[in-house]
Amino acid sequence: MNLGRYVRRTAGHQPDAEAVVCGPVRLTYAELDDHSDRLATALRALGLNRGDRVATLAANRAELVVTETALYKAGLTRAPLNARLGTAEVAHLLAESDASVLLTDAAHLDIARAAVPGTGVKTVLGYDGPSDLGPGYAETLAGTEPQPADAECDEGDIAVLHFTSGSTGKLKAAVQTYGNRLALMRKSVMSADARVGPGGRQILAGPVTHASGMPLMGIFFAGGCAIVLPHWDAEEFLATVQRERATHAFVVPTMVNTVLALPNARDYDLSSLRRLIYGAAPMSPARIRAAWDLFGPVLSQGYGCGETTSGVLSLSTEDHRRAIDGEDEELLLSCGRPLAEAEVAIVDDAGQPLADGEIGEIAVRGPDVVPGYHNEPNLTAETFRDGWFLTGDLARRRADGYVFIVDRKKDMIVSGGFNIYAVEVESVLHQHPDVYEAAVVGVPDEQWGEAVKAVVVPRDGATLTDTALIDFCAEHLARMKKPRSVDFVAALPHNPNGKIDRRAIRDRYWAGAERRVN
Repeated sequence: MNLGRYVRRTAGHQPDAEAVVCGPVRLTYAELDDHSDRLATALRALGLNRGDRVATLAANRAELVVTETALYKAGLTRAPLNARLGTAEVAHLLAESDASVLLTDAAHLDIARAAVPGTGVKTVLGYDGPSDLGPGYAETLAGTEPQPADAECDEGDIAVLHFTSGSTGKLKAAVQTYGNRLALMRKSVMSADARVGPGGRQILAGPVTHASGMPLMGIFFAGGCAIVLPHWDAEEFLATVQRERATHAFVVPTMVNTVLALPNARDYDLSSLRRLIYGAAPMSPARIRAAWDLFGPVLSQGYGCGETTSGVLSLSTEDHRRAIDGEDEELLLSCGRPLAEAEVAIVDDAGQPLADGEIGEIAVRGPDVVPGYHNEPNLTAETFRDGWFLTGDLARRRADGYVFIVDRKKDMIVSGGFNIYAVEVESVLHQHPDVYEAAVVGVPDEQWGEAVKAVVVPRDGATLTDTALIDFCAEHLARMKKPRSVDFVAALPHNPNGKIDRRAIRDRYWAGAERRVN
């Protein structure tokens, strides 16, 4: 098997169709096929063989897409590094991945210069030209006579070392195999909401090295166009939808929030959009309704992670419509039903399936679930049991299969013997019209062990008081679940993947405490 064959096949069917758009760069399928063949040939000329590791460290750009395609063609392993990581983290991941080649941009040359020594990296290619670290990307491609690359890979070969911190703060790599990535392609084209075929144009708004890049090969398999945003800007996103006549987009809820906050959002023509897919974090029903009002009946939600090679649960556009039209309003709190080949169960601490309505951990198995973590046998044994991946997310399932996330296992607050789920309290806070963003954590309390603390970013111009917010929550929650205190802040910390960093918030309140709650 070789995933790059599908790019070559589509290039044969429609060579002049646009495959990639990123800023001023526009690549046809013929160009994507040619450039990726040139890069694959150049990497093999460096002595790289099937399974060898190649790292990337760069902000969104078209060359990252070419690199991914080239590595698949050559049967190499991609180790994408988050462009927001610091020098020590980059050095650690270069060593951890055993990368022998690094491709980076000008903005990260200083980090690369400091991080590469002591690792196995022998060659550094500069996306923006040659440097003291090594040759330039464009110059390398221009000086290489392309040879069609078509390494024969096994399903168990490692395609991607997907580094993620999750909610633990520890960087770890989910081992995504070529079989996992092939399963990702299948589910990308099996879903009516996700398929982007000829004439389809999908905006990828986040880092394509991680979750936002998951749809890429599915788009190329089906013959659509990937529009990669160089960086996130809410107004530029709307302008891109209008200018490029985008039909699909993948965003995270924080991006939707920034769009909804724009006073001129309705000035843009968004009529080309057929699907706006959001995921990676929960979004409150109030925000979903506001987004539906702005973008139209195009919303779709996905739930998944690096360990499941993208989405395994989906809340379709039709599900959204039913909820917003009042037929089944509870669906706005759901992350959907199993997608494509994924099997999803709600299990207890012993891994036994629970009855509908009972709260347990989401477990997933299927061809898109990775075999484990790179160089982490203990964590792998703890997280992958009997073929099932334990997500760490607590949820309940309705009789008709819809799954409702309650909280992260480690974010559960135990106050006075009661289990309180942070996400449940946050969803109520987000219904208040003057709340822009909120996070809920447990903080030390001599009487209750932990007390519920809300950390809130007010909307611009809003006048909020802690008493008003606590009273608002008391109207929608049991008394023991309402926040005992509220702190107002200008902004909440986010991790490199754009998710609210509850760990960082919680640590501020537990610093110096005699007992820490994990």
